Amino acid sequence: MLRFRIVVRLALVICIAGAACGQTSRPNRSPAKIEVPKVERAGVWQPTPGGTQVPLWPANVALTKPDTGDHPEATGNGSPLVGGKMWHWASYVTRPTMTIYRPKGRNTGTTMMVLPGGGFYAVATDLEGTEICDWVVQQGMTCVMLKYRTPQVWPKEDGKQQRLKVLLGLEDAQRAMGLLRQRASTYGIDPHKIGVIGFSAGAYLVANMSNTEERTYPLTDAADRQSPRPDFAVVAYTARMLDDSKGKNSLDLQPWVKISPNAPPTLIIHAMNDPTDNVRQGMAYALALNDVGVPVDMRLYANGGHAFGMRPTADPITREWPSQLKQWLQNLGLL
Repeated sequence: MLRFRIVVRLALVICIAGAACGQTSRPNRSPAKIEVPKVERAGVWQPTPGGTQVPLWPANVALTKPDTGDHPEATGNGSPLVGGKMWHWASYVTRPTMTIYRPKGRNTGTTMMVLPGGGFYAVATDLEGTEICDWVVQQGMTCVMLKYRTPQVWPKEDGKQQRLKVLLGLEDAQRAMGLLRQRASTYGIDPHKIGVIGFSAGAYLVANMSNTEERTYPLTDAADRQSPRPDFAVVAYTARMLDDSKGKNSLDLQPWVKISPNAPPTLIIHAMNDPTDNVRQGMAYALALNDVGVPVDMRLYANGGHAFGMRPTADPITREWPSQLKQWLQNLGLL
């Protein structure tokens, strides 16, 4: 176990959130990323001002632990810089939470749950979490940032990645959705206008939420009898969906990806030069949704790389996709 914990810790340092992997491997594309030293420290992540952090499960409910067991939660800063700034993560999360940010003015009743990326090693708390909530509340929506259980490394068989039978992050996201619907009147939200946005690994969890109502954990209380399926979904530079074994132009999905005609309207955002998660990931998912009649929109840009969040850079996608998202939400009658 000690050796395994060391391996996971090294993985966190080497390849956190997808944002540290492969970003400069494609020359003459997006501007080179500036590397900074990574620093990790023990401590429980705390919300930014205005956020209220809520445990997902009662303290007496035993939860499956992440790969690192009872390792104390830690926070750290990532590398390289994004938009000229450091980004931060939380990991070794054993007790997941949701942090609620309420709009200060007009309240549309719409809620957006944010599932940050992190490669299932960590949760990118600001770049793909609280910074997204800053924008969401400005649009008159309630924002809920999920700090889900990590790390949970996917196994490999014959050199090919395999999906875990139980995804702890998915369980946490489904639980959070149930709580939001059950407590809708308390939070001042519409239980039928709760959507999700996810980035990279978080986007994969969003796709899972969209296409199933099955839970892999025992029902705890009335919240778990609410539907865990979102009312709308936004998938940003998704991962782990494409089966490229048939060649680079294949648009087949991995056998573990299930598509439901009951999935909600979906917006997909991706950069063509993403070096971490090929743009065909999002394209394959979009076509599969379209084939079963699910409304799906795509916004593809030539440049942008991976893990850009909402931080503006020289790449147009980083400055334009928030307004594209706003218009899409307006078209759905959510704003």
